[in-house]
Amino acid sequence: MPRPKFQTLTEQMFYILLCLKTECYGIEIFDRIAEMTGRRVTVGSGTLYNLLEQFLDAGMIREVKKEGRKRSYILTDEGKDVLEKEYRRLLTQAADYEAVFGGEDSK
Repeated sequence: MPRPKFQTLTEQMFYILLCLKTECYGIEIFDRIAEMTGRRVTVGSGTLYNLLEQFLDAGMIREVKKEGRKRSYILTDEGKDVLEKEYRRLLTQAADYEAVFGGEDSK
């Protein structure tokens, strides 16, 4: 049985949603992710706009403004819940790692 959509988020999904805590245009998300991650995470334009449509359809974000082809988005309560669950999942993974490798030198 396939897992439900958005049960876990990819790194790109996580950062796109994180950027939308405050309203921004799709194109601004590229800069926010680059700044937030020190350019460690990149999102292609096709991936970004595809995910924005999926997030809209899932009710995780909503469109705030539309100026021609330029659209701005913001996170909904449902999107915040998904982001919070992913954050908690990542913390659990980190705690599991610490439980196994806790005091070892990681070099």
